[in-house]
Amino acid sequence: SHNHNNKRQYVAGNFAPGNGIRCEAVGSTAAQVEIKKQRKSAFEIENLTTWLLKQEQSGQIDAELTIVISSISLACKQIASLLQRSSIINLTGAQGTVNVQGEDQKKLDVISNEVFCNCLRSSGRTGIIASEEADVPVAVEETYSGNYVVVFDPIDGSANIDTALTTGSIFGIYGPDEQCLVDIDDDSTLDQARQKCIISVCQPGSNLLAAGYCLYSSAVVFTLSIGEGVFAFTLDPAYGEFVLTHEDIKIPKSGKIYSFNEGNYDLWDDKLKKYLDQLRQPGANGKPYSGRYIGCLVGEIHRMLLYGGVYGNPKNKNSKNGNLRLLYECAPMSYLVEQAGGKATDGNQRILDIKPAQIHQRTPIFIGSPDEIEKLEKYLA
Repeated sequence: SHNHNNKRQYVAGNFAPGNGIRCEAVGSTAAQVEIKKQRKSAFEIENLTTWLLKQEQSGQIDAELTIVISSISLACKQIASLLQRSSIINLTGAQGTVNVQGEDQKKLDVISNEVFCNCLRSSGRTGIIASEEADVPVAVEETYSGNYVVVFDPIDGSANIDTALTTGSIFGIYGPDEQCLVDIDDDSTLDQARQKCIISVCQPGSNLLAAGYCLYSSAVVFTLSIGEGVFAFTLDPAYGEFVLTHEDIKIPKSGKIYSFNEGNYDLWDDKLKKYLDQLRQPGANGKPYSGRYIGCLVGEIHRMLLYGGVYGNPKNKNSKNGNLRLLYECAPMSYLVEQAGGKATDGNQRILDIKPAQIHQRTPIFIGSPDEIEKLEKYLA
């Protein structure tokens, strides 16, 4: 009989972990109940939608912003799918047009830009959309117009597409501004209405309500901040949902990885060269910093949020303001990194304090772990 009881307990125990069914025969101490509370059920996953709804219920964001972020995540899923099939369906290579900054536009840049614009437009909540690929901000047609200003880079690191390396999308969301409605097909000169649009787009990063990126790599990771920390959601390809995998990311205070395009070393100023020379000296443990360079800002920032370190895209003799755009690359990334406890500077001031004068304005940027940026600032002073 004694053995039989043991067996019954064992069988009953089988039901306990997964689905919360408990057999009274087992009896459970308060401690066991506590452990069970702490251990999430295998089926209890939180996706982006439920997470956003929770934020809305607790008053962190309103329903409108929830819709905008959801529509951005849908655009990212579509772009992830296009990227995975790009060489099969012949989407790689140049489109034959050049975007406003003189970069050859890859076919996928163009398509991704349309995907982004369409998702935002159909959300009915965005008044103005500014993209890396578009010459002037597109004000959404009157019938749909909402209030939010969304800025984005649909495919960052597009030079990586043909070799199936890391790419990403970057976005930032600013608050409702005076509505400015301009017909999308209006190719007239920059009239007053368009000028007003541009002014409402050109806000400093400190005004951001939300920002994030989507990393397209061996996993697709949607990383987001609404001003209360940084959260990352990984796409589960089995059912097409972004699942919460990284809660309240905190960047390590220091890190042993530096990420600069050292091909430009001789074009940089001497203070910066001294800093880099120092990183390459073996430290107390006999090892220098490791150099890593992906060629995609999203990839660099994602690695840095998890491992720490420093990323730099400095000004050089050929590019007086560096290569990265302030509005839809540097500002959203600086917002995220600051939300995770890191720092971002142009070498003189905080990136989030710079008010862009132009949509495609560039800025030097140094971004990463707080201790690493402070050390760099001493060299640049």
